[in-house]
Amino acid sequence: MTLATTNFDWVRQLVHRESAIVLQPGKEYLVEARLLPIARSMGLADVGKLVDAVRSRPDPDSTRRIVEALTTNETSWFRDGDPFTALTSTVLPSLVAARGPNEPLKIWSAACSSGQEPYTIAMLLEDALPSAATRVAITATDLSREMVERTRAGRFTQLEVNRGLPAPMLVRHFTRAGNEWEVAPALKRMVTASECNLAAPALPPMGPFDVVYLRNVLIYFDLSTKQAILRRVRAVMRPDGWLFLGAAETTLGVDDSWERVVIGRSSAYRPLKGA
Repeated sequence: MTLATTNFDWVRQLVHRESAIVLQPGKEYLVEARLLPIARSMGLADVGKLVDAVRSRPDPDSTRRIVEALTTNETSWFRDGDPFTALTSTVLPSLVAARGPNEPLKIWSAACSSGQEPYTIAMLLEDALPSAATRVAITATDLSREMVERTRAGRFTQLEVNRGLPAPMLVRHFTRAGNEWEVAPALKRMVTASECNLAAPALPPMGPFDVVYLRNVLIYFDLSTKQAILRRVRAVMRPDGWLFLGAAETTLGVDDSWERVVIGRSSAYRPLKGA
């Protein structure tokens, strides 16, 4: 069944109001696919019936489920590779040299999805920094409550660990938990997960961060929202901090208060002094 234009427009407006994510015309198929499981769980025949029900009797839980279903949770271990190589080859040595030997290192994995990104960072730092267990604090946030809960649990299916996790790291940092794999307790202690809407008027109190991974997020927002998010991110970073964006994202032409730094085949961004 094709979603009626009025219902699709209502979903678009709801998602934009709650998350600032822009659903372009032509994404009806995505809305159908993502919302059909919710409709069926509520005993409704199709997505049109779901939208009609929520429009006539709105409640916070139903609207939250719709918005969360339409946020993209695509992720994998070491996604795109280069930003993580840059962390250990360049960023970490720079931070260790600039900080005192016991000064905490704070990293933010924004839009962490089900946890692969923050735990990738945790594994790399555990292997590269002898004091990582006591020195590194990784804040993992996501709009989706379900994704935050999954990150806290730190449990992954065999299919999920097969997506980019090297076998030696699986053996070193995970244990079997029934049919799943569970992150080692030392890594879990490094990661704190919580809900965060990046497009909200203000971020929750956190930071200041030495490194921020804000990858494959800005592409879903309009220009003014991208600018606002980058301003808020800069406000919770250390003056000499490092920002990693997705391969298709840049601050150039969006916010000129960042300096682009090429690291091997990757790029990072640093706050411009005095900006």
